[in-house]
Amino acid sequence: MGPLGRLWRTVGPIAIGRKVFTPSRPGRVDDEVVARIQKIRTIVGLCAVVWVTISYKLAESAGDIASDRGNQAWINVLVLAATFPVAVGLLIAVARPPARQELLRRTAKPFGSILAIMGAMFVFPAGVLTGFAGGRFATNPVMTVVTVVGILLTIVWVLPFVFYGIGMSLVHVFRTADIHETVPPLLAITLVWEMALVDMFTGAYDTLPGPVRIVVTLGAPLSVTAVGLWELRRLRTNYGLTLRGALMR
Repeated sequence: MGPLGRLWRTVGPIAIGRKVFTPSRPGRVDDEVVARIQKIRTIVGLCAVVWVTISYKLAESAGDIASDRGNQAWINVLVLAATFPVAVGLLIAVARPPARQELLRRTAKPFGSILAIMGAMFVFPAGVLTGFAGGRFATNPVMTVVTVVGILLTIVWVLPFVFYGIGMSLVHVFRTADIHETVPPLLAITLVWEMALVDMFTGAYDTLPGPVRIVVTLGAPLSVTAVGLWELRRLRTNYGLTLRGALMR
């Protein structure tokens, strides 16, 4: 591998994204069995949604399906970002004083991952609104080069970083395992029920037959809740980790 390849593996969007969105607290429990079950659930859930979308013609083409899933993932990230400070603030509030400072310190990296994905997403509307993406500032050779380089960086670096960051933010629940191992399953459970309420009030699946609509609407929250509760039980029985322990209650 040449120097450019090594440089890309060091500062490329996936390399940086892995550092930004993956939990890294020393001593953190990383259970491979839990991670495998979560991946299986995610794949099965995605396949089920795609099957329903195709079978009941909720989308006209594969591109529409991909766009719909992408939009749904971004909405999940936004809802999770809004839920994060409330949930974590509540945990810190109910923790005993000796635990509060440590929990607050551990929120730095999860909060940083939120700022990173939001900042990366802001690049696209900022480029359009300022006219940069349309070449508004390319009024001389130097600014033309700057514009071309900026657009290329946006496509080659920022866009992959955003896609990777959205996926990793949902998989690792904004790396909240850095706060405590029990936080990701609790936040994941909260998120899916919030999204189920959003789907219900927005009529996301109103065109589906009643039984199918119920299964699609409740399938994700029930499965995520089951996996989350199982993960919490596994953390308690196998590693002695509980939320009460983190709060020193």
